Amino acid sequence: MHPNEAKRKKGDYTMHVRTYSGMLFAVVLVATLVTWNAAAPAQGAQQQPQGQEKPQEPIRVNVTLVNLFATVRDHNRRIVPNLTKDDFRVLEDGTEQKIATFSHETALPITLGLLIDTSGSEEAMLGAEQEAASRFLQRVLRKGDEAMVMSFDLDVDLLADFTDDRGILERAIHRAKINTGGGGLTPGPIPQRGSKGTNLYDAVYLACREKLGSEAGRKAIVLLTDAEDNGSKVRLEEAIEAAQRTDTVIHVLLIGDRWHYGTDPGVGNKMANETGGRMIEVSSEKKLEEAFDQISEELRSQYTLGYYPSNAARDGGFRKIKAETPGKELKVLTRRGYYAPKG
Repeated sequence: MHPNEAKRKKGDYTMHVRTYSGMLFAVVLVATLVTWNAAAPAQGAQQQPQGQEKPQEPIRVNVTLVNLFATVRDHNRRIVPNLTKDDFRVLEDGTEQKIATFSHETALPITLGLLIDTSGSEEAMLGAEQEAASRFLQRVLRKGDEAMVMSFDLDVDLLADFTDDRGILERAIHRAKINTGGGGLTPGPIPQRGSKGTNLYDAVYLACREKLGSEAGRKAIVLLTDAEDNGSKVRLEEAIEAAQRTDTVIHVLLIGDRWHYGTDPGVGNKMANETGGRMIEVSSEKKLEEAFDQISEELRSQYTLGYYPSNAARDGGFRKIKAETPGKELKVLTRRGYYAPKG
């Protein structure tokens, strides 16, 4: 964000606060007068008999609903589409939770972030990635869905902001260029000028915190990369935490020139597993198409499970989640935890 824009927003916010404070004083004053008048018994009104207490209002605690988007596969890795709420069991920190909401909604809108690695290690595969990514968005995006496109190398660049215009997205995908030299300054909390390497963690962090964090509903990142990072200012754990705090699922398509650069499946697996996504190793253009097809299928075949946590503490702590299907040999893919509200 430009400094002047930040100052302007801060000034607007201050003005709104002051205006709101004046209105609040007037509302409180009126409410006080009304309460004072109501407290005085009307002439001729019957008094409450002594010893008879008024019924107490129930105490209500504000507990946030935790939503899980889950994909279920059998031992042959096929999607299982016909489960009911009673087939699932959800545990938080080892304690079973009561499932309050359940649906298998294939048309629920998706907000998607496509992140393309444009470091030197992807030079041999970039063209194939662009073609496959364009076809993927054409297949997966439906009415109500939106997507954005980012590239990352020594810099992190927003090529297209959230839109449902497939033409804009396709042009943005094909603007991605391999960058092995210095670049400009990317706006945001993480300055990129002068960094050296592939800023994978920074890209995920920025996509979640600055873009997906303000979106609602189903959110996912599809990451095309060799998963090797050697220049980010944030750590892997911070990037994953940003995804968890914004309820973003990360799918990793592990693509790289293994003969010259190699890949890091450990990082890819960790990002995907901790957020409820998948990592798929891609070794050819055909495998790339198949990987996009699998991700497209998963995005459109999710169950939604919601529960009110039995632990109502608003301490900001991390709660571990496990979703399973007791008695069935099925694998439930969902995020492994969330951060409780604080304060």
